[in-house]
Amino acid sequence: MPLGLQVVYPPDQHQTTAAQIFFIGTAAPQWPVAVNGLVVERSPQGHFAPSFPLGLGENLFTFSHGSQRLQLRVTRIGDHPDPPENLALLNLQPNWPVARLPGELICLGAIAPAGAQVVVDLGNLQLPLRSTTGNARLPSSQAILTGRYQPQPGVRQHQGCFIAQNPGKIIPQFTANYAEQVVQQAGAAIEILSPANLEVVEITSDFATTRTGPGSNFSRLTPLPRGTRAGVTGRDGDWLRLDYGAWLRVTETRPLPDAPLPHSRIRGISSRRAAGATEVLFPLEVAVPLSIQQDRHSLTLTLHNTTAQTDTIRLDDDPVIAGFSWQQYPGRVEYRWQFKSSQQWGYGLHYEGTTLVLSLRHPPVLGDRLAGVTILLDPGHGGSSDIGAVGPNGIAEKDINLTISRLLREHLTQLGATVVMTREDDREVSLGDRIALINQLRPTLALSIHYNALPDDGDALHTQGVGMFWYHPQSRDLAVFLHNYLVQKLGRPSYGIYWHNLALTRPHIAPAVLLELGFMINPLEFEWISDPQGQRELAATLSEAIATWLTRTAAAGSAFAN
Repeated sequence: MPLGLQVVYPPDQHQTTAAQIFFIGTAAPQWPVAVNGLVVERSPQGHFAPSFPLGLGENLFTFSHGSQRLQLRVTRIGDHPDPPENLALLNLQPNWPVARLPGELICLGAIAPAGAQVVVDLGNLQLPLRSTTGNARLPSSQAILTGRYQPQPGVRQHQGCFIAQNPGKIIPQFTANYAEQVVQQAGAAIEILSPANLEVVEITSDFATTRTGPGSNFSRLTPLPRGTRAGVTGRDGDWLRLDYGAWLRVTETRPLPDAPLPHSRIRGISSRRAAGATEVLFPLEVAVPLSIQQDRHSLTLTLHNTTAQTDTIRLDDDPVIAGFSWQQYPGRVEYRWQFKSSQQWGYGLHYEGTTLVLSLRHPPVLGDRLAGVTILLDPGHGGSSDIGAVGPNGIAEKDINLTISRLLREHLTQLGATVVMTREDDREVSLGDRIALINQLRPTLALSIHYNALPDDGDALHTQGVGMFWYHPQSRDLAVFLHNYLVQKLGRPSYGIYWHNLALTRPHIAPAVLLELGFMINPLEFEWISDPQGQRELAATLSEAIATWLTRTAAAGSAFAN
């Protein structure tokens, strides 16, 4: 009888909010596999990845393969609380202490029975909350990867907003009346700040993560270098809103008691040559917050809380800079560089005391073939606790990543490049350590090698192909070129090219691309992924692509520089 039926994902008793689930596994190819009596499609080697709908609560799936039987339970849980049938107050908003400036709109909410009357006592104001269906619920940011990104109907809840003008603290008291019952519950504290007495903080991490809102689901903004100072104009739990609008965690700051609100003047600006880069120096009275915006031909640095008294700027003929301009706006100054080439090679930012140093990297100077080029290869995942995706037969992504990286290193080294890997064997390396190595090494390129998977609501059976992920504009052309080269030369399907703020695409010191070279969870594509001949062909072709792009692009940049 057949042996070897195994399901590697999901585990038994798996919980998910998805409306469907896929099963990844394998069995001897000469006998069929059925799930709840339905025979599933398999690859020539016997791998399978069928999807099944999920009802709310526990779902039982029975796998059969000859005399073998295997049962898995998957529980679908709701992704938002439903209004209670009996009187109760759920999901009070705000759900943690907040602080705002006078005159800002502050909204409160609660989930209660649809017919309940909910009033919030704010001390000098009784605020009734209206029962309404809220805004449409957006799916996770990862939904774009499965194509299931349509908004869903909003949750019915009680909502209301008010504006406070006087500094002080408010403890909202929620009262709900329903079917002759009364429930009361205190909400999180709301503080109205005094604009004349705002807290000042200083950044304590090398680069503090700033976002568009108070939470890790909000989009990232330009990180702030260590030593940056800013006033605090709002709080949400352990998140601070800085005076120029960005949010960051309080754990990346330290308070500066009695410090004045940071504001600086700036006068003369100069530049200097460093190894492989041009450094532009901005002498400031205090280390102010900053933002960077890039496009293909320019980079704009914004200094917030800054007033220009600039009359003189020294900028000699430069290998990368073609032009320079600046503009004062209320509360900020923008400095814009136009470049000689459409390909940028990375930038660095740090404060030396209160002088901001912006480092603009020069194009690499290639010797024989790739001599003079340093390439960082990052084999994704590693170690016992970070195995990455899993193939139908249990092979871990971390092992395939390392195999391809080693083969690629061999080819690139033969072409004359210096290759550095974030791990040489099966060990755990944190994302922070990988990023730190990129920033320390300052390579010509940084490439993170991965294979793909999908969230539970994805279609594992019918999704495959090469995908590329980039974040900074300097990385887009490389991502597009590598994607197209592999798809065309190897005849592989395309999964697409994505702008994505992944940890290994965010380093800005060099063009950085994360490569998803195929889907571990796709039964047919996994056979190509795990085939030694296919691995050798992939590494050779990827090496050709990197060399071709570098030779073409670096030569163009050098021509402009000269």
